[in-house]
Amino acid sequence: MEWQKEWLEGDAVDSSQLEALLRAREKGEADFLLVDVREPWEYEMGHIPGVDLLRPTSAFRDWAETLGDEAGGKPIILTCRTANRTAQVQMILQRMGVPGVINHLGGIMSWKGEIEEGGVEA
Repeated sequence: MEWQKEWLEGDAVDSSQLEALLRAREKGEADFLLVDVREPWEYEMGHIPGVDLLRPTSAFRDWAETLGDEAGGKPIILTCRTANRTAQVQMILQRMGVPGVINHLGGIMSWKGEIEEGGVEA
């Protein structure tokens, strides 16, 4: 699947779109920030390769106001286990005025690609 610019302008992407976007980013064709909002223990059990930041929902108040600055104007794609947490985080960030927040529909449970385990490096 070829990626489409419109995906980075919408409110949501599915797993196949995210996979295409990650391939495009590797080639320098797309630019976005992929943020996992699960807890560190969940992240260590398995995460999508290419996650830029781990920002646990339990610590939302600690990072919410700085995420837009960290993104530097890039679209922000949020991922979690099933997209429940990301839908909530997306809604709050949008109310706070953070632009370009995109929900990864289905979360890691819908991800068909490779999964990395271990280390909280993001």
